[in-house]
Amino acid sequence: MDLKNSKAMAKLAIAALEDKKAEDIRIIDISEVSVMADFFIIANGSNRSQIQAMADNVEEELGRAGYVLRQVEGYNTANWILMDFGDLIIHVFDKENRLFYNLERIWRDGKLMEKDEL
Repeated sequence: MDLKNSKAMAKLAIAALEDKKAEDIRIIDISEVSVMADFFIIANGSNRSQIQAMADNVEEELGRAGYVLRQVEGYNTANWILMDFGDLIIHVFDKENRLFYNLERIWRDGKLMEKDEL
């Protein structure tokens, strides 16, 4: 997939997360530092139901646009849901686990982006 398509997918995912009141959405461009994906999106919610609703909405919106969810992990516990759409990987955390795993620090070689840069 090309970067332009990855950006379009990321925009849809962010809108879907915002629609469910996601907190502190971060976009990290990892295309220069990893072959795993082009972008990470990291967000958190305040409880299990909201976190699952965020993941459901992302899956529904991206699915409607023709993007395939390759893998999802952590949905039932909902303290860290990982959604793999190939060139886009979405991490939806509860606050505690987001602080604990601190993916922004781990992936600091990536480029932190603003939504309007997509």
